Amino acid sequence: MRSDYKRIFSYAIKVTIVAFAFWFIYHKLTSNANLESFRKIISTIPRTEIMAVISLVLLLMLVNWGLEALKWKRLLRKIEKLSLWQSIESVFCGLTLAIFTPNRLGEYGGRVFFLSPKRRIIGVVAMAVGNIGQMVLTNIFGAIALSIFLLRFLHLDYRLNYAIIVLAAMFCLFFLTFFFNIRWLNGLLLSMRFTRKYKKFYSILGRYQKKELFQILMFCLARYIVFSTQYFIMFYWLIADIHYLDILMMVCILFFVQSTLPSLDLFDIGIRSATASYFFSFVTKQDVAVIACTASIWLINIIIPAILGSYFVFKLNFFGSLNRR
Repeated sequence: MRSDYKRIFSYAIKVTIVAFAFWFIYHKLTSNANLESFRKIISTIPRTEIMAVISLVLLLMLVNWGLEALKWKRLLRKIEKLSLWQSIESVFCGLTLAIFTPNRLGEYGGRVFFLSPKRRIIGVVAMAVGNIGQMVLTNIFGAIALSIFLLRFLHLDYRLNYAIIVLAAMFCLFFLTFFFNIRWLNGLLLSMRFTRKYKKFYSILGRYQKKELFQILMFCLARYIVFSTQYFIMFYWLIADIHYLDILMMVCILFFVQSTLPSLDLFDIGIRSATASYFFSFVTKQDVAVIACTASIWLINIIIPAILGSYFVFKLNFFGSLNRR
C-alpha cells in the first residue's frame, strides 16, 4: 500500500475509533440514572466542599494512570525505549479503545500501536505481565476481605471458618508464587510443540527477574492504594453511618468480584453498582448513595480518561511507516 493511501486509511480508522468512542460515551451518560442520583445527593452540600472533594478524586485519577504509565515504561525496558510522555500517551489512548471492547482488549491495541511493528506482539505479552501483577493484588486483598466478610456476617461453623482461612491463605500464596515465577509459563509454552514456533514473542516472560517483578508489583500496589483511596473518599464523604474499615473491606470485595466477571468497560457500571449495592447492604441502608458513589468513580476513572485519550488516538501508528510525533 502506498504511503499516501496508508496515511489516509490510518486517519480514517482513527476518526472512526474516536467517533465510535464518543457515541458510546454519550449514549451511556445520557441514559445513566445513577449519575443523576449522585447529582441530587451532592446538591445540598456546599459548593466549595464539592469542588475540593471532586478535585482530589480527579487528581488521584491522574496519579493512578500516571503510575500505570510508569509501570508500562518499566515493563518495556527490555523491549523498546519509550519516553514517559509517550508512555502516558499510549496508556490514555488504550483507555479510549478499552471502553467499547470486551474485557478491555482494545487497551492492548491502544498501547502497542505506539511501538514499532516487530515489537508489538512482545509488547502485548509485557502488558499481560503488568495486568497479571494487578490481578494478583486484586485477588489477594479480595480474598482476605471476602474471608473477613464471611466470618463476620455468615456465622458459620468454626470448622468452616478455619477452612475459609486456610483456603484464602493458599489462594494468596498460589498467586504470589505464580507471579514471581512467571518464567515457568515460558517453560510451559516451550514444552508444547504447537507454541514453540512462537517463542520469539513470549520469550520475554523468561527475562523478568524476581527483582523486576517485585518492582512491577510495587507499581501495582501503589495503583491499588490510589484507586482504593478514591472509593474510600467518596463513600466516607457521602455515607456518614459507615465505618472506615467497612469501606475498605467492601471496596476490596468490589474489586475482587468485578475482576472475575467478563465485562465491557462502558456497561461495567451496571455490574459495579449491583455488586456494591449487595455487599454494602450489610453495613449501610443508604443504597442510593452507594450506587451514586460507584457511578461517580466510574465517570472519573473510566469516562474522563477515555475522553482525554481520544486526542492520543490520532498519534497511533498502525503501519509503522508514519513518523511518530
